[in-house]
Amino acid sequence: MDKSKCKCGKANLPNTVNLFELKFENGLIPAIVQETESKEVLMFAYMNEEALKLTLRTKIAHYYSRSRQSLWKKGETSGHFQHVKQIYYDCDADCLLLEVDQEGGACHNGYRSCFYRTIDGKNVGEKVFDL
Repeated sequence: MDKSKCKCGKANLPNTVNLFELKFENGLIPAIVQETESKEVLMFAYMNEEALKLTLRTKIAHYYSRSRQSLWKKGETSGHFQHVKQIYYDCDADCLLLEVDQEGGACHNGYRSCFYRTIDGKNVGEKVFDL
């Protein structure tokens, strides 16, 4: 791959990302969320353009719920906000990586990360709140 043609980059907050470079499929772009310091992967979600713009403006993560067909601000009901420190996009410009400082747990099941189970069924995650 010719690295000079790669559109890899990072979006410094606030709003400096060129949204025209990003590839939204059916109006959505995948977003991987990672803890800033530990680099632990916390969750996966989708963003639409409005969610990304709100995230860039407020520095609080916003996503798009495919099941509810609506925007949601992470932590709005739980108090477990994600403070966005950096946003990266991949070389194909079709996936985002958000680095966040996570308050409480990222997972709605009470775990720090949504990735708390191994494929063979072991629970390896840290429970940080009760439902």
